[in-house]
Amino acid sequence: KFEFNPKDGIDNPALSLAEDMDGEGMGEPRFYLLSKGSAETFGFCLHEELGCRGHIIRQVELGGLAQRRGLQDGDRLLQVNGRFVDHMDHHRVVQKIKASGNQVLLAVLDGDSYEAAKALGRDLSQMLPADIHPRLCHITRDKSGFGFSVSGPEGKAGSGMPALRASPVQRPRLPLLLPAGMKGTFQLSVRQDGPAERAGVPPGSWLLELNGASVRSYSHAQLTRKLKQSGSKVTLLVASSAVEEFYRLRGLRVTAALADTSWLPFKVRELHMVKGPAGYGFLLKEDDCSSGAIGQFLWDVDAGLPAEQAGMKEGDRLLAVNGESIEGLDHQQTVLRIRAHDDQVTLLVIDPAGDEFYQSVGFGDPAWSHP
Repeated sequence: KFEFNPKDGIDNPALSLAEDMDGEGMGEPRFYLLSKGSAETFGFCLHEELGCRGHIIRQVELGGLAQRRGLQDGDRLLQVNGRFVDHMDHHRVVQKIKASGNQVLLAVLDGDSYEAAKALGRDLSQMLPADIHPRLCHITRDKSGFGFSVSGPEGKAGSGMPALRASPVQRPRLPLLLPAGMKGTFQLSVRQDGPAERAGVPPGSWLLELNGASVRSYSHAQLTRKLKQSGSKVTLLVASSAVEEFYRLRGLRVTAALADTSWLPFKVRELHMVKGPAGYGFLLKEDDCSSGAIGQFLWDVDAGLPAEQAGMKEGDRLLAVNGESIEGLDHQQTVLRIRAHDDQVTLLVIDPAGDEFYQSVGFGDPAWSHP
């Protein structure tokens, strides 16, 4: 790093403390999966402070969830559920944590390492894995099956469709550190242009959940039976070898709440409306969700008025208002948020079929599936 130049002498004024570190001794990002009960908190606050850069972890509760997992006062938050947030507006980052419900995956860096990295002009996103998202895939079978086969610890294959023969380079490999014969170790072979491939299942991925249930305790025979009982549709949570290894080596459980949902047929919708002389043209009603929680639903959509023109459907559930999740708000608070801007509003909604689907696979708040 430092070369002696007789003209400059030993004291090189260009050599700064940050340059001298050159990353040596700099900490690595740490990952924490926090899972709480509905009446609990995550046990920390996220601050934005004058004279300090980044989103700062503060007020870590003694004995609380965050402290038990290892979060420390002064840590800087880099990722929320696999999405880089250091560059985001602080309020939006807080909303992302709230929208993730009772489970959130955080990546943090200690304060000293964060400041050193900033001083070096480092791109903090490059310190993090490129992709840590498992994938949710919803498959509708065709006349030849679902379009994938399963290779399990017993060395068999099958998924209610003819088994695919793997070439030597495609032969399934047990994940590192897992003993041979372990239950719940299933790798997928995918038929080219079959239903599974069209639904987004990557070849060679590992099967984690089937229809919202973990396969960790399944034998190959049990898995085959569950697939046959699925009828014409099945939902898989899968992960590439790199993603599976990322979670396993850190002792973290992969769940649907962390999944990439871009391949699913069920989408949240963003509705932008400008109020007309007769208003927006819908009613907001509070009712029970399929999960048992209380939700805010959209009804009495008037023909020809802004709500219908924006694409609102009867029975849509409201997820967010002007980019902010309504998680935790009661009916009156939600109404006030909609009325906060006199003449226009943007709502994030999901239809009943999509809502039921996300609940069935344990995804949590579908608002999180929206970028």
